[in-house]
Amino acid sequence: MAKAKKATKKAAPKKAAAKKPAAKKANKEMLLVGSKTKDALKGAGYNVSSDTLAALNEYVYWLIDQAQKKCAANGRKTIRPYDILA
Repeated sequence: MAKAKKATKKAAPKKAAAKKPAAKKANKEMLLVGSKTKDALKGAGYNVSSDTLAALNEYVYWLIDQAQKKCAANGRKTIRPYDILA
């Protein structure tokens, strides 16, 4: 009599996670409140495109970077309003 093979369950090989193509720019955290910003932009009947918030977010990050550089150039660690506005 032949021995019956014991059915063993093999673990399925893990699938490698699909790699996403590298983005040109790293996604940055949204600093703006989308609904409030859109409401402010719409104003008197203007439309807002889908990528407008992303562009404004990039601009805010740029402003922050410029303020940090100006603050450091002045030997300070406290960012003041005129570092952003001037």
